[in-house]
Amino acid sequence: MSNTAQKVSADATYDVIVIGAGPIGQSVAARARGGGLSVAVVERELVGGECSYWACVPSKAMLRPIIAVAEARRLDGAREAVTGPIDAGGVLRRRDRYVSNWDDTGQAQSVAEIGADLVRGHGRLDGPRRVAVATPADRIALLAARHAVVVCTGSRAAVPDMPGIAEARVWTNRSATDASVVPARLAIIGGGPVGVEMATAWQGLGAEVTLLAREPWLLSQFESFAGEMVGAALKEAGVDVRHNTTVTSLRRPSTSGPVTLVLDDGMEVEADEVLVAVGRVPLTGDIGLETAGLTPGSWLDVDDTCRVRGIEAGWLYAAGDVNHRALLTHQGKYQARIVGDTICAQAAGRPLDTSPWGAHAATADARALAQVVFSDPEVAAVGLSADQARQAGHDFRVVDVDLATSVMGARLYADDYQGRARMVVDVATQRVLGVTFVGFGVTELLHSATVAVAGEVPISRLWHAVPCFPTISEVWLRLLEGLPASERA
Repeated sequence: MSNTAQKVSADATYDVIVIGAGPIGQSVAARARGGGLSVAVVERELVGGECSYWACVPSKAMLRPIIAVAEARRLDGAREAVTGPIDAGGVLRRRDRYVSNWDDTGQAQSVAEIGADLVRGHGRLDGPRRVAVATPADRIALLAARHAVVVCTGSRAAVPDMPGIAEARVWTNRSATDASVVPARLAIIGGGPVGVEMATAWQGLGAEVTLLAREPWLLSQFESFAGEMVGAALKEAGVDVRHNTTVTSLRRPSTSGPVTLVLDDGMEVEADEVLVAVGRVPLTGDIGLETAGLTPGSWLDVDDTCRVRGIEAGWLYAAGDVNHRALLTHQGKYQARIVGDTICAQAAGRPLDTSPWGAHAATADARALAQVVFSDPEVAAVGLSADQARQAGHDFRVVDVDLATSVMGARLYADDYQGRARMVVDVATQRVLGVTFVGFGVTELLHSATVAVAGEVPISRLWHAVPCFPTISEVWLRLLEGLPASERA
């Protein structure tokens, strides 16, 4: 951790106080400073937060070499150049570079460069518009906000209460992304994005991986075919994938010995390390919520401006994971821009535009949520799945495309390409409700789908967005061709 921080007097007043200096907190601060407001940012750990040091950045730094080698092995003429296994040490050194060896000097300097004051310490609400910071120097800095306090404290990994879990010393996402030694055997509890990505990463680095999922397929929040395809690929790569499986207890009798996982069917799995990836809980247990009439440890309920509901005079906001709307860094930064603009507008006495897609409404969280799983194959989705469209009461049509048989660009991208795309279209409005891609190299297709969904682009207009040949993007033409002729005009 860097010692970089502004010197703050025991009592200081700012226009805006931000608790949490991860990417969301930094984005709020930058937006508020851009509007001419004074800002203090409070951080108790590393400036840059979970995403920068234990989640998005290190996991993708680990995954990219593994997927790059897998892609080379899918091409005649290239696979012959791959003559050895992944160099695990090299991959982990690459990760260390991308997390700046867990030194936040650069990110702390970025906070200073926007003109915000960084206050290191544990920040807690201390009544309306006040934050008390317990600093590393064992003193309390009392900060007051003229306009708003914004909670951006994020979330941590959920660890279930099961027999033996304390003694097992399980990994969470933090251990899984900062470990320096490849375990011989790794068991992963949870079939969501973290479990799938870490199974891909650690299997590629040489671990024998067992992935235990309670659901009948992986990635249950996506279209079912996405999880089925990823699960099949993981099995082919050598991961032991087990569905409909619940872990009931753990045993680790010695500090250096293996862990035994007892399953609900009575079977046991032995591993050297166990990663628990079963969800997140909010980091709100010790931030003084009770002084604002809220329940410590709870998710913060917000409106579309990300203002916390039930707070008199509306001075408290919450952005990012902590409001439970969309636990994704890019969506949290989107919320942060909304929050910053809202606070600046109110400070200047300007009216708010909270209409759908308005400047002060975080409506994309529900209408155009974009998410990616960096597995092999990749999964990229935006908007509604077919099941979600059905639950929302839409009259909709589904178009499915097999990328391998229908898109020349996909076949050129990889020999024996495996991939699928689905588009969900509202019949009444003839607009795209959602799109899902599964396949090699599909993550870079997602923003085109996001623009189509967020922009509510009519199908008739999409016909004039001509994809280049031969690219994987030609899947858009095949999706449109899959609609009935009467709906193509």
